[in-house]
Amino acid sequence: MNAPASELACEARLNLRHLPRYMDNIADRLRSFEADSTQEGQRIGFRFAFGDGSFDLDRLVMRASAADRDGLARVKDLLATAVQVYAKEESPEIVWTGDLASETSLAQFRQMTVVDVHDLTPRMRRIRFSGEDLGRFAKFGGMHIRVLFPTRDVPDPQWPVLGANGLPSWPEDDRRPVARVYTIRALDVTAGWMDVDFLVHPGESVGSAWAMQARAGMTVGIMGPVGRPVRQAQWYVMGCDETGLPALSRLLESLPATTRGIAFVEVADIGERQYIANATAIELRWLERNGAAPGTDPRLAEAVCSVTWPQDGTGFGWFAAEAEASRIVRDHWRVTLGLGRDATLAANYWRRGTAGLMAG
Repeated sequence: MNAPASELACEARLNLRHLPRYMDNIADRLRSFEADSTQEGQRIGFRFAFGDGSFDLDRLVMRASAADRDGLARVKDLLATAVQVYAKEESPEIVWTGDLASETSLAQFRQMTVVDVHDLTPRMRRIRFSGEDLGRFAKFGGMHIRVLFPTRDVPDPQWPVLGANGLPSWPEDDRRPVARVYTIRALDVTAGWMDVDFLVHPGESVGSAWAMQARAGMTVGIMGPVGRPVRQAQWYVMGCDETGLPALSRLLESLPATTRGIAFVEVADIGERQYIANATAIELRWLERNGAAPGTDPRLAEAVCSVTWPQDGTGFGWFAAEAEASRIVRDHWRVTLGLGRDATLAANYWRRGTAGLMAG
């Protein structure tokens, strides 16, 4: 890849004996971030809206280029993460050389301060954070962030820095913050704030416990944006429980007005319904558990799986809920209907009985 002189460029040699074995999975993952891919001989290239990446299978080199620092950091992150995920058995060692290779400041990190806290429903609390230079969080199509929390055991955490592999380098456990993934519910880059909705509930949830005692002046770390972009389509079928409601709400408020489809939202009871400024022609249906424990009501997955996809036009399936419900929906879309990653996204936002990275 010969980058124009105005671009930033870097490369990393890969100590992988079996790189071609992993390339189909790597390519599939990168294309899910809206990359166009090409292949010329042993070189496989990926063009994102914010930069370019490539793999030279002969020389075992991957390259990244972009017009600015944020774009370059994003391409490096996507390439390095894909290699680490699919070549894990070879313990890849990634060291970037070239432009900005010596940087240790993490482009996707901001320290943020709480400026407002209020309840939307008995179980959903909206917290507004202020910070500087938030333009990055409006880029790349990602709706989610990692919130880095101080805890009782680590009340004054050390924030991550940029590692030589282009990924976050974390401190030792005694200084490491706890990370959980949430949705950017609203963002005002000019005014310098973002809103994040927290589901508050009993149990051992770090995020919920923090949100219940949040007040103005408290600080957290925020990294992002993260997550696959939701592909544009003419028709959608959507489903979520409370943990996915902030993301579904943002989609309904931001997709084009002509977008059609149906969305199902599972909540505890009628008191948990929220106002959503639905800007689309997508029909919204609420499902209330009314006493059933979260993650035990089968109706959400059943409703999503019962929807007949249109034969004409483009469609997309989006689902975010408890892991078992997500598995059922994912299997229906991928196995029964034969749809691929380019037309579906079914995410495990939480798992019954365990604490995880996703909200909830």
